[in-house]
Amino acid sequence: MTTIVWFREDLRLSDNPALFEAAERGDVLPVFVLENPDHCGETHPLGGASQWWLHHSLESLEGALGGLLLRCGDARIAIPALVQETGASAVYWNRCYEPRAIERDTDIKADLKQRGVEVRSFKAGLLHEPWELETKSGGPFKVYSPFWRAAQQKTVDKPLPRPGELRLAPMPGGESLSDLGLLPKKPNWAAGWDDIWQPGEQGAMARLKSFLGNDLKGYGELRNRPDLPNVSRLSPHLHFGEISPRQIHHETGLAEEEVDGLEKDAAKFISEIGWREFSYHLLYHFPTLPHTNFKPAFDAYPWRESADDLIAWQKGRTGYPIVDAGMRELWQTGYMHNRVRMIVASFLIKHLRLDWRHGEAWFRDTLVDADLANNSASWQWVAGSGADAAPYFRIFNPMSQGAKFDSEGTYVRKWVPELAALDTAFIHAPFDAPHAALEKVGVRLGDTYPKPIVEHFAARDAALAGYEAVKRGGEEAA
Repeated sequence: MTTIVWFREDLRLSDNPALFEAAERGDVLPVFVLENPDHCGETHPLGGASQWWLHHSLESLEGALGGLLLRCGDARIAIPALVQETGASAVYWNRCYEPRAIERDTDIKADLKQRGVEVRSFKAGLLHEPWELETKSGGPFKVYSPFWRAAQQKTVDKPLPRPGELRLAPMPGGESLSDLGLLPKKPNWAAGWDDIWQPGEQGAMARLKSFLGNDLKGYGELRNRPDLPNVSRLSPHLHFGEISPRQIHHETGLAEEEVDGLEKDAAKFISEIGWREFSYHLLYHFPTLPHTNFKPAFDAYPWRESADDLIAWQKGRTGYPIVDAGMRELWQTGYMHNRVRMIVASFLIKHLRLDWRHGEAWFRDTLVDADLANNSASWQWVAGSGADAAPYFRIFNPMSQGAKFDSEGTYVRKWVPELAALDTAFIHAPFDAPHAALEKVGVRLGDTYPKPIVEHFAARDAALAGYEAVKRGGEEAA
């Protein structure tokens, strides 16, 4: 009996319930369908950086499986057509939670069952299903802390091993990986990324082992330092399902048992997995999260429109070094340190007063870990419009944030090399440096490095005035 295993955001062999159960049943036909967003009504398509990662992840998966059928088109058509073409008696997949994916999977499941095909879906991408956790009143959680407390009361399933024996069914014709056109060509803006990242299941597990062995200790405090390596960098591996939250949870527990004094750091690390879980909980229960203010009162916020300011932010030319360093790290590597993500997001929203949806779209296109749930929930958190949001009056000062978390300017010097020789006292505020100090190291504001595109304190006052409009709107609605 042949079972089609439809891979999506679960590009691994270990702890893959759909693959494991299919292998127990008989022959397996693994398939990945690249859907054209124009044909499928996708409003949040895969960004360029994610496409680069997907190419390499599929390449890794194909090698690990010994074969992978690639198809293009609407999965609503492609999966039933493949069943008819191969005579497969079952289709298994692991669940996705994005609104369009749920709608698509529901349609396909109904279609296949009508044809007499066995269909099974499994939990593989989360510790707990979004519907498994609810408040005492029976509704979804809207605040992270009680959500995570409830989640910690539930048992986490142990990860599954790789299938003991994997027999591949005869594979019909399909697309080649190069046919999918996932890699950038002219220009190849991802040149050098192969030296930074190792997409695929093997790379994911190697990354986890390295982090747990070298950088977990001190994580609770040092994770906020962009100049230090105490972050896991597992987010893209998680997004593409090259590693599962269950595996991370399990391996972290083992590391905690083996080394004394890791309890607090391990708990903090796993709580970051908890934020990801919370984001999916929100997206499942509130499917408009990626494009609509979670708190309707924020519809009254008086956003500005400035293409020039948006481009300056995107290119890392704002005149604020910690912001520019983060945006350049993002462009050059497809990644940005999490603390700096909060700083640059706050700057876009609260200094430039540009709609958070501009930031969500840019991150979605440029991050290798662009995750619809995480990205949307986090941008709304910074804006103050989301669930469990940061207080609207919390407006990051980019100079003090830089001085606090990059005290020697190491991070800024790496990504903003035109300021590398500047004295540490001015590295986060070159506009406050004496002319002689700038001249000495060849920094000419407005020439070699931009002047600030907005003045911090004036921007802060304007942002707070905007939030007063939101506050008034909320009071009137109440």
